[in-house]
Amino acid sequence: MTFLSPERLWLLILAPLLAATYLLLQMRRRKYAVRFTNLALLSQVAPKRPGWRRHVAAALFLIMIVLMMVGFARPATSVKVPRDRATIMVAVDVSLSMMARDVAPSRFDAAKSAAKTFIRELPSRFNVGVVSFAGNANLVAAPTADRDAAIASLDQLVLAKRTAIGEAVFTSLQGIRSFDAQASQDPPPAHIVLLSDGDNTTGRTVQEAVDASRAAHVPVSTIAFGTPYGTVDIEGETTSVSVNKETLKTLADSTQGKAYEAADAGQLDDVYANIGSSLGFKTEHRDVAARYTGLALLFALAAGGASLAWFSRLP
Repeated sequence: MTFLSPERLWLLILAPLLAATYLLLQMRRRKYAVRFTNLALLSQVAPKRPGWRRHVAAALFLIMIVLMMVGFARPATSVKVPRDRATIMVAVDVSLSMMARDVAPSRFDAAKSAAKTFIRELPSRFNVGVVSFAGNANLVAAPTADRDAAIASLDQLVLAKRTAIGEAVFTSLQGIRSFDAQASQDPPPAHIVLLSDGDNTTGRTVQEAVDASRAAHVPVSTIAFGTPYGTVDIEGETTSVSVNKETLKTLADSTQGKAYEAADAGQLDDVYANIGSSLGFKTEHRDVAARYTGLALLFALAAGGASLAWFSRLP
């Protein structure tokens, strides 16, 4: 068992103090009773009653206090909760060519906007991760059901030199294989969505990425951003950055994915339409304070009932 507010457990030190105070009072009462030497008169003033009864209500009351203190610390128990392991990896090109404004407001901004819309509209059963790639590829958001975390990671992306499409696919596949403890041996059903302007200029080749995706049975769908007329200013020079739709289409077609263009990125429902399910489990800590509060209430009722029945008063 764990506690969601463990700092409150210090209150438990009051329980033995209460018990010690009660015992001290009982000892003082016994001491005064011994001093009263006229036993005949004492029996008339205070008739003899079963001694153990007067301790029952106090013990029940003390147990109630302990239970309330434990409940106040918010005890939690670990439970395994089933969840769908189906995963979507979104890979976003952050190469300098994505600065081109032939797609308004720019290829990069359009790609981020499309990625955010896609993530928001994903059915809740899917987990989603984010990969960025330029000269290399990085997992910027591990697969999770937390849409806000995935979207927030897109706002942190920074442009850099070169384009490593092949590395983006390999990093996405690694993200899928690290989804949970069993993913390395039993990867979840998954799909990669890659947003780029299409040139692979460094790292492993697109063909190597195709081979790896097919071996993992993970389709790669692509979205091409750009036109043949795109340009960017790099270090004071204007450079032509024509979109390479052929590379992206080859990657998609060879892995049983689909190739899209920026204009029809809204049709991405097809990407996840045929992804299967795989049931896994995650461990959650569930607050069980109500159990202790309920038990404390029962002990409070028992203490009050015993005191009323035996002494016609509440403890």
